[in-house]
Amino acid sequence: MTRLFLGASALALIATPALAHDPEFSEARLSTHVRTMSADWFEGRAPGTAGEDKTVAYLMGAFAAAGLQPGGDLRADGSREWTQDVVLARSTMVDTPLVEMNIGGEDVMLVQNEDVAVRAPINGEAQVELQDVELVFVGYGTHAPERGWSDYKDQDLSGKVLVMLVNDPDFEGGEGDFGGPEMTYYGRWTYKYEEAARRGAAGVLVIHETVPASYPWGVVANGNEQTFDIVREDPKAAHAGLEGWMHSDLAERIFAANGTSLEAVKAAARRKDFQPMPLGTTIDATLLARQEQIAAKNVVGVLPGSERADEYVVFTAHHDHLGMVEDPAEEGDAVYNGALDNATGTAALIEQARAFAEKGGAKRSLVFLAVGAEERGLLGSKYYAANPLYPLSRTVGVINTDSLGVFGPASDFSISGTARLGLLDLMIEEGEALGRTFAPDPRPEAGGFFRSDHFPFAQVGVPAVSYRSGQQLTEGGAERATELARDYVANHYHQASDEWSADWRFDGITSDMLFIHRVATTLANGEDWPNWAEGSEFKAIRDASAAERD
Repeated sequence: MTRLFLGASALALIATPALAHDPEFSEARLSTHVRTMSADWFEGRAPGTAGEDKTVAYLMGAFAAAGLQPGGDLRADGSREWTQDVVLARSTMVDTPLVEMNIGGEDVMLVQNEDVAVRAPINGEAQVELQDVELVFVGYGTHAPERGWSDYKDQDLSGKVLVMLVNDPDFEGGEGDFGGPEMTYYGRWTYKYEEAARRGAAGVLVIHETVPASYPWGVVANGNEQTFDIVREDPKAAHAGLEGWMHSDLAERIFAANGTSLEAVKAAARRKDFQPMPLGTTIDATLLARQEQIAAKNVVGVLPGSERADEYVVFTAHHDHLGMVEDPAEEGDAVYNGALDNATGTAALIEQARAFAEKGGAKRSLVFLAVGAEERGLLGSKYYAANPLYPLSRTVGVINTDSLGVFGPASDFSISGTARLGLLDLMIEEGEALGRTFAPDPRPEAGGFFRSDHFPFAQVGVPAVSYRSGQQLTEGGAERATELARDYVANHYHQASDEWSADWRFDGITSDMLFIHRVATTLANGEDWPNWAEGSEFKAIRDASAAERD
């Protein structure tokens, strides 16, 4: 098997003998970390809240107890803090948004989080006011000239509210100009918002459907009272005043008033000759929000390398979640606890740090980065990638852990999304030694590659993966794993019910951690530099910094 490395031969790496003493990871400690960080006392760990302050304090103590040194922002005396300030713009709704549409001549007052899920405006304005603004359907809202595709057809749609489908044009048919059902970045709602803003749209509403979105309506209807972004010089260039989702039932009503249907317009949107479609519907909206800047926190610990301290292997996991339920009287629970997502990955980060510290570190430096504001758009990792504490050109690779499996060991493993890079080749080889086979992401159409904290690192060229626990469970196999995953997504993902359970199996996570430990040990004690495969959109960025590693 060919590995994609720069520098010395990969064969030398393959010949590295098995570790004489693998660490023993504690199921009890992992369970305690998860149970603690997902307790109600931590208030859902939202950025810029008392819950985040408590989480950061817990992580600083846990990193210190594990044997790490502070690895965050530099102090005036040259020492480091435990944290990196992540400066964010925060928009907070001060009242329920008022949204009304005129559909087929009838005025219809819409219910927030039932008919639409409108975010607090993050375009820098404290008040967004739309009056009789026309809705235009723009297919998938994609402009991809390299694929000979544009849903906009160079029409001037500035000042309109654009309605669009989630995912890619290939999703329904399974093949086409976008490489089949695997989601590209064009399919992500973040891209759709960005492209609409670039075209001067007054607003954008993405039509929600559970299968192409990969999550139910309840997910997009949560957390809209606050919106976060990195601080931008011109936020209007990145965000329209009105951003959010439209329920498919409302979309059906609008299309029916135009003598068509959602299925019919989806079929039209899959063709290159699609033309933007005025919907004969107008929208009035009033959004009021408080605009401010806050500093969320990344928590950073480091084990300096014994021989090549200026080369870095980075472990990441996001410590934040969604905070408090907006109306606990209705929900029956006041806290989005975020136990699986992502107290599990953060617990693994802490205990991985302990294992390496007890071994005395490695030849290269090891950075343990608990990032914040992931649930707000990967903002902690985006901020680090734009403001690295350690040079990206000398970062060997990034291994992210997010929502690890709590239903026992598996005989396979995966990564989020689809990518070809030497880091994955190494993982496949190390997995074989442990009897773990690689299984491609079973749902590449969900866009997992773009939804975890490794992605901002990939965008700046650093080889990065987000590890996923396997699906071939030793007890129940893939069938049981699929059943459990569906139940979690449908009933617990981004819900107040994502809580620690005494029934969870942490032996699966310890198995995952041993696997990751072996991969990281090979990277941290080796001399090679993983790279992206030929044809990867990230390879040119990595290659451009090759001289800094020679």
